[in-house]
Formats: sequence, C-alpha cells, structure tokens
Amino acid sequence: MSRLGKLAIKIPAGTEVSVVSHELIVKGKGGTLKKMLHPAISVSVASGEATVTPKEMSRLGRALWGTYAAHVRNMVAGVNTPFVKKLQVEGIGYRAELSGKSLKLSVGFSHPVVLSVPEGITATVEKNVVTVSGADKEQVGEFAASVRATKKPEPYKGKGIRYEGEVVREKQGKKAATAAAA
Repeated sequence: MSRLGKLAIKIPAGTEVSVVSHELIVKGKGGTLKKMLHPAISVSVASGEATVTPKEMSRLGRALWGTYAAHVRNMVAGVNTPFVKKLQVEGIGYRAELSGKSLKLSVGFSHPVVLSVPEGITATVEKNVVTVSGADKEQVGEFAASVRATKKPEPYKGKGIRYEGEVVREKQGKKAATAAAA
C-alpha cells in the first residue's frame, strides 16, 4: 500500500484538473500540463480533491500508485508556482549568455556550446547564474541537467557548471617534489 498514494491531493482555487480518455489535464495560471495515464491507474476528481487509485491491486498497480500521485501533486504545484533550478557557471573565461530561445555557453571548449531552450521553459542569465524555470518539474530538471552536463565541475579547481548550493569536493592535486631533487 502506498502511504503517499492514499492521501487526497488538494486542488487550490483557480486550478482545474480533469481526466479525458486516459489523459490527465491540469490547468492553472502558470499554464496547462498534460500526462498520459497508465492503464493500471485511475484518477478521480471530486469536491476540490484528486485521488489516485490502482485499478487492480497487482504488483504493477501498487508500484505506479505512489508514482502517479507524485506526478499529479507536481503538476498541480507547477501550474500555480513554477519550479526553479539555478546553475552557477564558474571558471576564468567561462560565461553564459541568452539570445532569443538559445543559451550560449563558453566553457573552455574551442567552440561555444549552444543549447535551445525547450517550449514551456524560461531561462535567464545574470552574472553567470543561469535560472531555469517552468511549470513541468520533469522538463525543468531535465533541461537543467543537460546544461550542467555540458561541463560538469571538475574536482581540482572546481571549474564548470554546478547547481546552486552544490558542494564539489576538491582533490589535493600533485605535491611538490622537493625531497626527490636532493
């Protein structure tokens, strides 16, 4: 039994949740999100609350119960307040700039890396801090991960792209060979 799946999901005022032919649709001030439902799961909406239940208590139904409850919770939260991920670009000569719907990263390669910002996501750059925000938690996390993957922080000098608040453990590096010269 999923403890989180059993809990009813409260739908705030101004948010509309509906299920149309195995597709969950959540509308709010932040936009509209859609997700296909698995055949083993059903979502019912009544009196300002959404409940997720498995159609049969099979192993698959129980496994997807809490997962889809979390998806519905994230969709309802995302259309009301957008999800935000911040990335820091650190290193001498490393910089990020936004032009239209493309993010241009100069991170130590012989060429700039250009990433296109997907629909439904907004990206801003201020003083080498890239802010990714949007209603879909999955999409925001995926785009932020793809930006970070262009140049992960390296463990010797800490140069690269990291999440805000991420701690990169730095290694010591080579030691000076003073005793070997004597």
